[in-house]
This record gives sequence, C-alpha cells and structure tokens, in this order.
Amino acid sequence: MTSKKIRSITYCGLFIALIAVCSWISIPATVPFTLQTFGVFAAVGILGGKLGTIAVTGYVILGAIGVPVFAGFSGGMGAIAGTSGGYIIGFIFTALTMWLFEKLLGKKFWVLILSMVIGLIVCYAFGTVWFMIVYTNNTGAVGLGTVLGWCVTPFLIPDAVKIVCATIITNRVKKLQVVKL
Repeated sequence: MTSKKIRSITYCGLFIALIAVCSWISIPATVPFTLQTFGVFAAVGILGGKLGTIAVTGYVILGAIGVPVFAGFSGGMGAIAGTSGGYIIGFIFTALTMWLFEKLLGKKFWVLILSMVIGLIVCYAFGTVWFMIVYTNNTGAVGLGTVLGWCVTPFLIPDAVKIVCATIITNRVKKLQVVKL
C-alpha cells in the first residue's frame, strides 16, 4: 500500500472519529443541538469531496451497525429507522452535494460556503420527508409546517453558525497545509 493511501485511510478514520465526537457534544438551548453537521462540513471541506464523503459514509455505517457514534451515544438500525434517521442518512447526501459542487465549480471559498448551504438544505429535505413518513406510520398524520417547526426552524441559526465555523477552520487548515493528501 502506498503512503498516500495510508494517509487517506488515516484521515478518513480521524474524521469519522471527529464526526462522532461532534455528535456527542450537545449544546443546551431551547432545542438542544449537536455539532454533527459541523463535523460533516469540516470533513468534506478539509478532506475534499471524495475522502470527505467516504468519512461521512463510514460514520453512518458505523452507527448503523451499532457503534454508539450518533447523538446521545446511540447507534444501531433503530436510530436509523427512527424519526431522526433521515437526517443521519442526509449527512451522506450533504457530503455528496458538497463533492458535486467541488467537482463542478472548484475549490473556491464561495463554492465551499454555497455547497455547505445547499448540502444542508438537501439534508433538511431528506430528513424532513423521512421524519414525516416514520412519524405518520407510528403516531399519525402530521403537517409539513409542524415538522419544519420541530425539526428545521430551531436549527437554522445554529447550523448557520456551524457553516461559518467549518468554513473558517477549513480555510485555516488548508492555508497551514496540515492535511496533505
């Protein structure tokens, strides 16, 4: 195995761990939130589309097989099959969206920000639809406005802050050339 492949595998493993640690950090607010999306943004921003997507997918797979890497030290297919599982799977779509923007528009600063915003919207959309389906099957019908009020609106400002922080950190790490792929 070449040293570049070893470095790539190591970085993916480190960012899987980073996303897990970010998911365990819960910030108390009216609606508590974690730093998972920050971890996803940082992974793809720093590692690039391909390796970042591999790291995010690895994180989701680890959680799905039962490793307690999700928020609240949870894991397993129950977490995926639950109402918030769509948001977890949505992280993969966020990473893929960021990778697509990187491929189409390059690695410019504004592309990074735009890809994070659009990636987050994709995650919200996938997760919200998933939530509505699971909630309706388990509890009863629920309206889109209600679900957005529960699952999206309270997280808009925290997620915007996470995008800003991930962008700043990504740019600083790239300038320092700490991660060499």
